[in-house]
Amino acid sequence: MSQPAAAARRRNPWWIPPFLGRVPAEVPPHHVQLLGAVAFAVFFESFDQALLTQAIKQIAVEFALEEARIGSLLGYVRLGAIPAFLLVPFADRIGRRRLFLVSVLGMSLATLASALARSPVHFVAMQMLARTFMVTGSATAFVIVSEEMHARHRGWSIGILGALGAFGVGLSAGLFAAIDVLPYGWRAMYAVGALPLLLLPWLRRNVVETARFEKQRSERSDGDGAGGWWRPLFALAREYPLRVLAIGVVGATQSASASAAYGFSAYFVQVEHGWSPGDYASMLVVAGVVGVLGYPFAGRMADTRGRRPVGGVLLGLFPLLSFAFYQGPSWFVPLAWIPMIFALTGGETIIRAVATELFPTRVRGTATGWLQLSGTLGAALGLFAISWLTPEGESAIPAVLWVAASALVAAAVVMRLPETGSRELEEIA
Repeated sequence: MSQPAAAARRRNPWWIPPFLGRVPAEVPPHHVQLLGAVAFAVFFESFDQALLTQAIKQIAVEFALEEARIGSLLGYVRLGAIPAFLLVPFADRIGRRRLFLVSVLGMSLATLASALARSPVHFVAMQMLARTFMVTGSATAFVIVSEEMHARHRGWSIGILGALGAFGVGLSAGLFAAIDVLPYGWRAMYAVGALPLLLLPWLRRNVVETARFEKQRSERSDGDGAGGWWRPLFALAREYPLRVLAIGVVGATQSASASAAYGFSAYFVQVEHGWSPGDYASMLVVAGVVGVLGYPFAGRMADTRGRRPVGGVLLGLFPLLSFAFYQGPSWFVPLAWIPMIFALTGGETIIRAVATELFPTRVRGTATGWLQLSGTLGAALGLFAISWLTPEGESAIPAVLWVAASALVAAAVVMRLPETGSRELEEIA
C-alpha cells in the first residue's frame, strides 16, 4: 500500500473521538503524538476552571459567602493568571518544553493545596497560584502546537487542542454529579487535580522542543539561558504596538463576556430553576458534547474561510445566545446552552490561533502570555463589575448579561486584524 493511501486510512488515536472528525492525512504521526501530550495541560486547566464554576455554590455555603461576594471571589481567582505574564516570556528564553513541564508540576501541587484550604483566603490564594501555572502551561501548549503544525492544518490543530482540553469539563461534571455523596464533597474534586503529578515522566518523554525555537535559539547572540527574560516583553511592545493593543482588547472583552455568562451558569440553574448538581452535570455532558464541536469546527472553517469572518460571527453571536440562556424558560436552558458553548469554544479557537500567528518566534510565547494577561484582567474586571452592579439582595443576572455583551467589541476588532489563515508563520510576522 502506498504511503498516501496508508495515511488516508489511518485511524484516529484513541484519545481523539470520531465525532471530532478525522485527523488530516497530511499530519505526520509524531505531530499527532505531540498534540496529545500537550493537550494534557489544557485538559486539566479546563478541569480546574470547571470545578470552580460548578462547585461555587457548595464552596460559598461552606465558607458562608453571600451572593454579592461570589463575583469578587471568582474575580480574585482569575487575577492569579497575572503572574503568568511574567513567566510565559521564559518560553522565549529557556524553551517551550521546560516551561511546560514546570507549569504542569506547579498547577498540580496548587490544586491539591486548594482541596486542603481552611478559609476563603487560603482557598483563593491556592487557586490564584494554580491559575498562574495553568495559564502558563496552557499558553505554552498552544505555542508548541502552532509552531510545529503545517499552515494548512494549524487551525485544525488548535481547535482539536481546545476540544481535548474541554473534556476536562466532562470529568469535572461527572465528579460534580456525585458531589453530595463524595467524601469531603468539593474538596475531593480538587484532590483529583493532583493526578498530573503521576504522569510527569511520560510528559518528559513525549513533549519535545519545537524546531522553530531551536532554530531561533541557535541564531540568538545573547546566550541560551533565562537571563534577559524581559527582552521579549520590550521587543513585543516596541515592534508591534498596534497588534499588541488589538490582541489585548480582544482578549479582555471576550474573556469578560465568557467569564460572566459561563461562570454564573451553574449557580443560575440551581438557584433560579431549582436544578440539582446532577441536572447541571447532565447538561454539561450531553449538550456540551455538541457544543465542544465548536473547537474543531471553527479551526477547520478558519483554515478554509479565514480567521476574520469566522471569528467575527462566532464572537458576535455569543452575547445573543447568553441572553437566550439566562432569560428563557427552564426547559429551554439546555437548548440555548448548546449553541452558546459552540460559539464560546469556536471564538476562543480563533483568538488563540490569531494571537500565536501574528508574532515571530522570538516573541511568540510572550505574545501568547499577553493574550492570557489581557484575558485575565478582562475576566476579573467583568466578574467584579457583576458584584458592583448587583444591589444587595438582588439577582446578579442582569449584570451578567450586560458584561456578556462585551464580546461584541471583540468581534469588531477581530474583523480588523490581518488575515492569518493558511499562511506560514514567518510570512505573517
